[in-house]
Amino acid sequence: MTLFRSGYVSLIGKPNVGKSTLLNRIAGRKLAIVSPKPQTTRNRIVCIKNMPDAQIIFVDTPGFHKPKHKLGEHMVRESSDTAKEADLILFMAEPEMPSQADRAIISMLEGIKSPVFLLINKSDSVKKPALLPVINEYSRLHRFDEIFPVSALKDENLDYLLEAVAGRLPEGPRYYPDEMITDMPERFMAAEIIREKIIFETQEEVPYSIAVEILEWKERGKGKLYISANIYVEREGQKSIIIGKQGARLKDIGSKARQDIEKMVGAEVFLQLWVKVKRDWRSDPGTLKELGYS
Repeated sequence: MTLFRSGYVSLIGKPNVGKSTLLNRIAGRKLAIVSPKPQTTRNRIVCIKNMPDAQIIFVDTPGFHKPKHKLGEHMVRESSDTAKEADLILFMAEPEMPSQADRAIISMLEGIKSPVFLLINKSDSVKKPALLPVINEYSRLHRFDEIFPVSALKDENLDYLLEAVAGRLPEGPRYYPDEMITDMPERFMAAEIIREKIIFETQEEVPYSIAVEILEWKERGKGKLYISANIYVEREGQKSIIIGKQGARLKDIGSKARQDIEKMVGAEVFLQLWVKVKRDWRSDPGTLKELGYS
């Protein structure tokens, strides 16, 4: 009889290395927001991958970085705690020599007993001979259990990766039903979608100063959903940037977010957004707790 395996797999790496893209590719749908800006992921994002003989629970974490405020400390703590609790760790890096940030993460791995796979993401962007010295240098820094060149964007080598991950998990039960692909509430995912649209529509410091809070989530008639949300920023100038001239930018953000939320919930959505200033909220423990960053 074939053993059924299950367990938690932590995705770690420096910011903007492609962890969220990989998670979305494995899920077959958008679970984690993706942007060109580093430090986009702030919370643990869970993807449940059901296979005939295994259930893999992937956990995407914020990228490891040097925190500059309480929010940053929360993000680094999320990554560290998730790695310590995982049955297996996927350390994702780029196809280049290890940076100082990569080396810092590798140092953290020394105290972890779980198996660690090295994923060289974006491997399609370089010629194969160029990967060899990179792999050799990483192998010198740490004894990885497996090494996989992959491309999360182009779905290269992901089937082999999934089989290898499943084979390393302990024997265990199916923790979630077959049809479930995430345990994250739709309210949380809607807030993340709104934040993603703001990130793409704004520049410079604004994306890092944004938090989104869902205020209301109500069904209004069959197949219709009313959502209202607060968008918090730290400065009056940032509020003006998000609202835009005569409210044009906020209207555009709302329209794009509404379309994605409708795809997620399978219903018509009326979305109302408000922009408010909470000065230095990223450094205020009380506000961070209110917004779910605790």
